[in-house]
Amino acid sequence: MTAPLLQSYVAGRWYSAPNEGTPIADAVTGETVARISSTGLDVPAMLDHARTVGGPALRELTFHQRAGLLKQLGLRLMAGKDAFYALSRRTGATDRDNAVDIDGGFGTVLSYASKGRRELPDDTVVLDGAVEPLGRGGTFVGQHLYTPLRGVAVQINAFNFPVWGFLEKLAPAFLAGVPTIVKPASQTAYLTEAVVREIIESGLLPEGSLQLLAGSASGLLDGLAGQDLVFFTGSAATARKLRSHPAVVANSVRFNAEADSLNCSVLGPDATPDTPEFDLFVEQLVTEMTVKAGQKCTAIRRAFVPRDLIDDVVEATRERLAKVVVGAPGAEGVRMGALASLDQREEVLRSLKALRGVAELVVGDPEHFEVVGADRDRGAFLPPMLLRCDDLAAAEPHDVEAFGPVSTVLPYDGVAQAVELAARGQGSLVGSVVTHDREFAREFVLGAAHAHGRILVLDRDDAAENTGHGSPLPVLVHGGPGRAGGGEELGGIRGVLHHMQRTAVQASPDQLTAISGRWVAGAERHDDGVHPFRKSLAELRIGDSVTAGPRTVTLEDIEHFAAFTGDTFYAHMDEAAAAANPLFGGRVAHGYLLVSFAAGLFVDPAPGPVLANYGVDNLRFLTPVKPGEELTVTLTAKQISPRGGADHGEVRWDAVLVNAEGKPVATYDVLTMVAKTWPPASTPS
Repeated sequence: MTAPLLQSYVAGRWYSAPNEGTPIADAVTGETVARISSTGLDVPAMLDHARTVGGPALRELTFHQRAGLLKQLGLRLMAGKDAFYALSRRTGATDRDNAVDIDGGFGTVLSYASKGRRELPDDTVVLDGAVEPLGRGGTFVGQHLYTPLRGVAVQINAFNFPVWGFLEKLAPAFLAGVPTIVKPASQTAYLTEAVVREIIESGLLPEGSLQLLAGSASGLLDGLAGQDLVFFTGSAATARKLRSHPAVVANSVRFNAEADSLNCSVLGPDATPDTPEFDLFVEQLVTEMTVKAGQKCTAIRRAFVPRDLIDDVVEATRERLAKVVVGAPGAEGVRMGALASLDQREEVLRSLKALRGVAELVVGDPEHFEVVGADRDRGAFLPPMLLRCDDLAAAEPHDVEAFGPVSTVLPYDGVAQAVELAARGQGSLVGSVVTHDREFAREFVLGAAHAHGRILVLDRDDAAENTGHGSPLPVLVHGGPGRAGGGEELGGIRGVLHHMQRTAVQASPDQLTAISGRWVAGAERHDDGVHPFRKSLAELRIGDSVTAGPRTVTLEDIEHFAAFTGDTFYAHMDEAAAAANPLFGGRVAHGYLLVSFAAGLFVDPAPGPVLANYGVDNLRFLTPVKPGEELTVTLTAKQISPRGGADHGEVRWDAVLVNAEGKPVATYDVLTMVAKTWPPASTPS
């Protein structure tokens, strides 16, 4: 039976090329899994569809609405993961590998769904930083804000993570409101196509927010403009070629590269064979050599070991690697599958040959090894191979990457040399240091951080919870300097903001309030005689305000508060000592007493739409208050954030406490949960 031709999803329909296409081989059996071709595909139509259909549809949704769709999508994909596991085995991946790629991809979608709901407003704009005063009179202010770019995010992915690789880019782009075109690597594109097909068939995402290009990307970059973005994962050489594309250069297209790098792991001198750290180092090295058959851009390529421990590390690694069974994914006992293709195997062997010119192969033999459940010659199999290089002047271990189950052990003498050797990788996605010596960890991390995007410090204390050297996390930055591409992905909400334009807006407080949706000091306040705490979200408006007071602070208040709370700091209780303090010049009230008094002034005590006070942000005590002074507080609705399916939302209030002279005593934000309607619709009559 003829292998199926993969389809592209273009401008709202599935497209099949008119020719037979190029065969894609099963990494385990060598049989043809599928064929791939983009002949005749209308690339300009894809770009236009993304910009004119997908972009507007996404921008109509708030961050919370987009996050809600991501959550539904992640749950749907996770529920059907078994079918993707079965297909993924044909890429050479074991179920352990699939947990990293498939579960990792779906989990990233769910992580961004959660962060979008928790850390972004129920709005289409993100405010960045505090309002900046630009004039003495307070009538001219500035604010940075982020809005979605009006283009398309083009992602060009590597073969090693056909699921996680596109979802970790799609999730932040979608949350930002930017449509995506996915171009997977041909070797494993059939798995990407299967997941994209499931996403399209779910109907959850707005049309145009996701398209798939299966086959050659010829012409894809030609039509890019200044609002578009490119996210590339692959070799440094290809990244340089794409980055210099005329359209990318001429239009200042945002280009992010995540390239393969010569990542390292360092064993601390304290980690002798009788310590937990020694075992953790060896276990991590073996894991990074064998997961995905070493085909990870974050895998450990260089293992730096104290000179007097190198024999111990080699022997311990040999013992562990001897237990690794290579073969067909799913076969009994198999822990490591095949590389993605025969071509990839040949590429690894060429790099291995270059490394063997300066290093000794101490574990593994590419000519003689056993394969379980498959034909060694038809599948893209290799054994895990460890090299040892005692020549620290050799360039190859720091220049040549064998993108497979290959690592090199090198000695070092002292932390300074470990840092120097780590930096010889010319920029890495990730490094790790395995030590229980805090001073060694500090010196290495601060010395090597400039050359790494992420550093894992592993010891007995975090071993049980650590996620591993080679596992990028949605909440942390993924990327690295120099050879690693100089780019940055993920990093929580940072990954979303990469798809948005940061703009400085200069205006009056009233104009800025209207534009930003957040009340700005100096803008108009509204007091219609109804206490704002009596208003539900449906009734409350930005700028609604109440002023309450005055209240006189007495010496008896201060002493009672001190006795009641136990806060008897001398500035509140010892007149002579307080008078000697140049900041106070006498006894002063507790700051928290003043905030408590402010609450007593502005709170409306009867049951109403304000359901709970759940926090205070940005509290600052500005002017000392002495016994006998009067206080007045003004509370203003600053920001209103409804919550999707909930019957309540968050209201952020601006609170300013002033003395009789009008000088601010304290400023802060009060956070409350407020009902959407009052009385609630569910309240029994």
